[in-house]
Amino acid sequence: MVSTHNRDKPWDTPDINKWEIQEFKPEDNASGLPFTEESSFMTLFPKYRETYLREVWGDVTKSLDKYHVACTLDLIEGSMTVKTTRKTYDPAIILKARDLIKLLARSVPYPQAIRILQDDIACDVIKIGNVVNNKERFVKRRQRLVGPNGNTLKALELLTKCYILVQGNTVSAMGPFKGLKEVRRVVEDCMKNVHPIYHIKELMIKRELSKRPELANEDWSRFLPMFKKRNVARKKSKKPKKEKKVYTPFPPAQLPRKVDLEIESGEYFLSKKEKEIKKLKERREKQEEKQVEKEKERRKDFIAPSEKEYKSSLQK
Repeated sequence: MVSTHNRDKPWDTPDINKWEIQEFKPEDNASGLPFTEESSFMTLFPKYRETYLREVWGDVTKSLDKYHVACTLDLIEGSMTVKTTRKTYDPAIILKARDLIKLLARSVPYPQAIRILQDDIACDVIKIGNVVNNKERFVKRRQRLVGPNGNTLKALELLTKCYILVQGNTVSAMGPFKGLKEVRRVVEDCMKNVHPIYHIKELMIKRELSKRPELANEDWSRFLPMFKKRNVARKKSKKPKKEKKVYTPFPPAQLPRKVDLEIESGEYFLSKKEKEIKKLKERREKQEEKQVEKEKERRKDFIAPSEKEYKSSLQK
């Protein structure tokens, strides 16, 4: 059989950009008929986002109406829903609308979240809550990702060309696919106790190397830094030495029971009513003691501070 792979392709010219993402228009839907089934997605949002979503929802509806996608905000149930209509022509826009409501639920501001409807922008919501069990360690590592005054996050945004938002137990990222891949790697490694600065250094070197066309087909591993793991010796906490007890063949004296202690104090012979009266007296005594302490603390504010004696210059 004759091979058909080597045929001439007059339409395939060198000036064509094969990687360009072309906009999907109503003319591209050849049939012109509505979709056979309705697609819908729902996302729940936290209570603190309710007021913001209510303010912004008008703009969200306007921007989705351009693509003929319906959206509803249910404040009683605390959910957002998007669904296709009979006029929807783009089959992939419902997935973009799903990502939009997901980002709005994760505290991404509307002007930033609406960019997800563009063809060249994608999003990724990275879950970081289950990586570290210790709460204090988790908070420290999450703060390490943000950096002092948000500098680490800004550096990552510039190098990856992505918008990054750290919120609660998730990290929301928006941008090109290549950048999102790098962001996920940095975030996951940061939660595994690898500082983001190492990745930032690597990304900076890669960016400089990409500007040199002679290195396009070469291996870049020789230019990238190799960081060794260092086990820092930490001081071990000194445990107090236990004193050796003198050996005795006899067992220790038996501790008195609760009933024995009550018999000694005479409480055992009191009636139920007398016991209640005694407990009330003890409680009132404790309350009075606490009240006296509180009054002393309140009076401290009204005590005048000690001042040096004023000596006039005329008395010298």
